[in-house]
Amino acid sequence: MSAMFSLRRLWAIIAKETVQMRRDRITFAMMLGVPLLQLVLFGFAINNDPKGLPAALVTTSQDHYTRAMISAMENTGYYRFNHVVASAEEAERLIRSGAVSFVVTIPSDFARRVQRGDHPQILIEADATDPSVASGAISTLGTVAAQALLREQSAEALTAQQSTASLQVVVHQLYNPEGITQYNIVPGLLGVILQLTMVMMTSMALTREAERGTMENLLAMPASPMEIMLGKVLPYLAVGGVQVVVVLSAAKFLFGVPFVGSLGLLLVSILVFVLALVLLGYAFSTVARTQMQAMQLTFFFFLPSLLLSGFMFPFRGMPPWAQVLGEIFPLTHFLRIIRAVMLKGADLDGVAGSLAALSLFVAGFAILALARFRRTLD
Repeated sequence: MSAMFSLRRLWAIIAKETVQMRRDRITFAMMLGVPLLQLVLFGFAINNDPKGLPAALVTTSQDHYTRAMISAMENTGYYRFNHVVASAEEAERLIRSGAVSFVVTIPSDFARRVQRGDHPQILIEADATDPSVASGAISTLGTVAAQALLREQSAEALTAQQSTASLQVVVHQLYNPEGITQYNIVPGLLGVILQLTMVMMTSMALTREAERGTMENLLAMPASPMEIMLGKVLPYLAVGGVQVVVVLSAAKFLFGVPFVGSLGLLLVSILVFVLALVLLGYAFSTVARTQMQAMQLTFFFFLPSLLLSGFMFPFRGMPPWAQVLGEIFPLTHFLRIIRAVMLKGADLDGVAGSLAALSLFVAGFAILALARFRRTLD
């Protein structure tokens, strides 16, 4: 009779599991890659107080008071004036398209009103679709700008209340003046829900066939790789359509999110986005050998996409290298489209860049899936 417990048998089982773990490279990579990815993203890329936000300057004056205002705003670290325009119409186009987060307007008579002591004003228009982005930049602006103006006038030091009264900073928070968080979160949830479900379900398309032993029947069919791929992914478009109806209905009737743009443009964008997701999931299914590996690949893609897309944290607040990485995820471009169309009323010209990026993802994922299908299954 064998002993109740044997270290030799235990060691043999441990050795067996170690060998299996080493052979399952995808699972082993997830065990090492996910913690490292979380550490890097949360430690370096995430910032709830974004700095260096792109801004447009509308002014026709180059006097030293105007330059002092601009320098004071840049010195706060929040504003980065990368657009200087001459008209309010051009500035509105920039903020509507998302190219800038702020529009600063300094009137042409600003210097004359300063010299006369006639309560000079500057206008700050902020893109408030994401309330957390604008709050920090606006909260310190009044005091900083007033102090800069006093230094330029070589005035005696005044109390904070008096110095603030000498300059009027008029703030217009556009698209979400009340700073309601749901207006930013709920539209983005549509993209997050679609990404998680569409990629996960389609990533199991081929692995399910292999695990059930029906792959041979599929390969025996007189169907091309393109026909098999389309047959696998197109049914999930209908599932995505149901999710779209549910989320948009909840956004309108449950959360009261405004919809000021074109429904047709939004639906076309959603269709392209969902098509990119199901093709990506199908590409994952050609790489994974089991459904568990397919789920692991899905979550490994989902985590950085969620953090770097601008859904949970301000996109402009991330360092430049993180913003570059964020551009490779379809969710980043879809969030720009849905928030611009729903909250800003953006037209096709305003979202053309993001829509073109989604179209490139569709083509790229389709080519990748077809190439992997031939190499994996022939």
